[in-house]
Amino acid sequence: MLLYLTALLGLYFLFRWYRERKRVPNLPNKHVLITGCDSGFGNKLARQLDEQGLRVLAACLTQNGAEQLKEATSQRLQTVILDVTNNTSVAAMAQWVKEQVGDQVLWGLVNNAGVADTIAPNEWLSVDDFRRVINVNLIGMIDVTLALLPHVRKACGRIVNVSSAAGRLSLFGGGYCISKFGVEAFSDSLRRDLSSFGVKVSIIEPGGFKTEILNLEVLKKGLENIWRRLPSEVKESYGEDCYQKLYNRWDGVEKMNTNLSLVTECMEHGLTAVYPRTRYTAGWDAKLLFVPLSYFPTILADTIIAKLK
Repeated sequence: MLLYLTALLGLYFLFRWYRERKRVPNLPNKHVLITGCDSGFGNKLARQLDEQGLRVLAACLTQNGAEQLKEATSQRLQTVILDVTNNTSVAAMAQWVKEQVGDQVLWGLVNNAGVADTIAPNEWLSVDDFRRVINVNLIGMIDVTLALLPHVRKACGRIVNVSSAAGRLSLFGGGYCISKFGVEAFSDSLRRDLSSFGVKVSIIEPGGFKTEILNLEVLKKGLENIWRRLPSEVKESYGEDCYQKLYNRWDGVEKMNTNLSLVTECMEHGLTAVYPRTRYTAGWDAKLLFVPLSYFPTILADTIIAKLK
């Protein structure tokens, strides 16, 4: 019996490998818009797709980021300044995309722009701390998607949304996990809405990766400011040891995975495969710990997370 099960499992993975190797034809003529291209995953993906001949439309937050990306890529790649939290900026970007694609269509949208600050116990934070992260990671993503959805729908194209392993398992307080849970819900509903149009929606769930948004000095300074503004009663209740433990934990950022290709290869497959996956998990911490842990009974998951902290 074990031999038969092993054989069936082997055949399944062989079939999946063969199926997922099929690529969409005529890729060099397809336009893809990527948000958050100043640095990190978005920047690397823009370069990666440009090298393969796709027509990349790279949305950057800053002019400096746009210029540096232009210098490192071919003339095919075009940049636009985009603040995903500003509705006027999003509307202008959508009009620019319409002008860029002309008589063609927008094949792919990669919602990558995101922030990861103000991570602390919920009681330490203000509603503005939550709002700032959620506006970028979730509301901004929704705004960009709705603005470009008619183009992608006409193309029967691809939408790739960057979530996180923390979108499966809430590991800490603040708006980050909340926003990523929202990304998962939005992506699932979007996938079902668009399935009849042939549009494929994929979710990327990275584990811990070292990117420019995880600046150790900035993260520690932010926690210092949060602790400093807390009422004395809250400080006494949690204790200095709690603060110090959280402060020292940021040192782990320097040990995070720096191989961003593990994430961008998932993004690329979601855009270019005939049969993309619904979810891509990137990084061994996500694959072997955080995502499996999200299926555990709550009491067991809580115990393990408490030990990790």
